[in-house]
Amino acid sequence: MNATAVVLEGPKSISVRPVALATPQADEIVVDIRYSGVSTGTEKLFWSGSMPPFPGMGYPLVPGYEAAGEVVEVRGASPFKVGDMVFAPGANCYREFDGEKLRGLFGGASSRLVTRSDRAIRLDTALGPASALFALAATARHAIAGLDRALPNLIVGHGVLGRLLARLTIAAGGEPPVVWEKDPARRGGAEGYEVIDPDADERRDYHTIFDAAGDANLLNELIGRMAKGGEIVLAGFYAQPLSFAFAPAFMKEARLRIAAEWTRDDLLATRSLVDSGALSLDGLVSHVGPADNAQSAYASAFSDPDCLKMILDWRASA
Repeated sequence: MNATAVVLEGPKSISVRPVALATPQADEIVVDIRYSGVSTGTEKLFWSGSMPPFPGMGYPLVPGYEAAGEVVEVRGASPFKVGDMVFAPGANCYREFDGEKLRGLFGGASSRLVTRSDRAIRLDTALGPASALFALAATARHAIAGLDRALPNLIVGHGVLGRLLARLTIAAGGEPPVVWEKDPARRGGAEGYEVIDPDADERRDYHTIFDAAGDANLLNELIGRMAKGGEIVLAGFYAQPLSFAFAPAFMKEARLRIAAEWTRDDLLATRSLVDSGALSLDGLVSHVGPADNAQSAYASAFSDPDCLKMILDWRASA
């Protein structure tokens, strides 16, 4: 079984070419992908060559963990049937092709993929390109949900993750958070909360600060803005080592929490919120481009300040 996939050959080297897929097993489904998202966090680090080393990393690789499409084959017992629309957080389903082994990290940027049934969730077919946003929405939900976790009253960054954090805070019944955004072009699109330039904010009493910008240089600034005993939640992904001045953090009795990867429970909870209307995914996708033009799409996703979220359209590549 073959497909067409985005292949990251090395830093800033992208191609769209045929790949070979593994044979589906008894607990797996085959999905024809309609839409896949380009991550401006982890994928940008792979694209730029600045991703810190970790197990499984290497080139060439098929990137992407935000993919949605139609089930075209079901093997064994499965909750899905042919024709179902599903979200699949990537797949490691690629085998050697023309003598070359591809790494499925994270393997979602492909016209077709093979994945375990228990990794996918069924979606409403009416979602369109926004159907690829569920991993990002689950990431935001994971950062907020859980015992002894306070909702943010300050969110740093009004990208897609920051917007989802703000929307989820309001959906959970919290007070509308303040959102910092330095780029004037990204201050629009707020739904029930305020987005301001951080230089215009004089507050020094934030109890819970969520950083969705992934800026390793912000810690000292954020510690100075927090109330005594406050918490900073690192919800982004950081390529550089993090550091901060100890004395101000000591005086504030600051707490630091790192939000880890989302779980399946987060994915299911996010779907319930979207299905019920409590969480909207509207207005988060700014650009949709043909998958065959992925090289240009990836460059725009990482360098165009007007690109909030890039989605690749695979329907012509099926």
